[in-house]
Amino acid sequence: MLLTFMQTSSRTFLVWLLGIYAVLFVVLAIEPIDRATWFVENLTVWIILAVILSFYAYGVRLSKTAYAFIFVLVYLHTIGGHYTFALVPFGFVTDFFDFSRNHFDRVAHFSVGFYAFAIAEILYTRQLVKNKWLLFTYPVFVIATVAMSYEIIEWIYAAYSAPEAGAAYLGSQGDIWDAQKDMLADTLGALFATTVFFFREKLWKLST
Repeated sequence: MLLTFMQTSSRTFLVWLLGIYAVLFVVLAIEPIDRATWFVENLTVWIILAVILSFYAYGVRLSKTAYAFIFVLVYLHTIGGHYTFALVPFGFVTDFFDFSRNHFDRVAHFSVGFYAFAIAEILYTRQLVKNKWLLFTYPVFVIATVAMSYEIIEWIYAAYSAPEAGAAYLGSQGDIWDAQKDMLADTLGALFATTVFFFREKLWKLST
């Protein structure tokens, strides 16, 4: 059964991923901890899904690996929207590693970097970039820029919203370097995803 599932088309795989999201969304839309935070966090997910479906409608089709990477953040963000990122039940990880705070948001930020895989795939399959150094670094730089932009959006929202809602949205948990660490997590995730792409396509030869 697993083999049959892995042999499904990219389109069928995307439908499955969207179906899982739909179930997750409906369940977690029920009595979130903070409705305002839930809406803002899910707005990010809806924008991501709108972009994915728009790309698909215009003929930009990705591999199953790329879609799998993309939906990690979709699922984690939906969960974070229900609980707020600081309050997601993540104690088993916190206790196991003896962390001083809940790092669920760090995991989510790391998964933001996974979108570098799709960027690299589009650049490579459409032959938009032939230089391997640029193919590796460009997706990482895109993610780093998006990460910085998102932290600015978080800052603006927190500054102009109610203090409780702003704090829940930021999820900094008292860490004055939270924004910088989030951007680092995004960038490390991008480095990981781009490295996976290069291994998959066997692009590690030094020639360009």
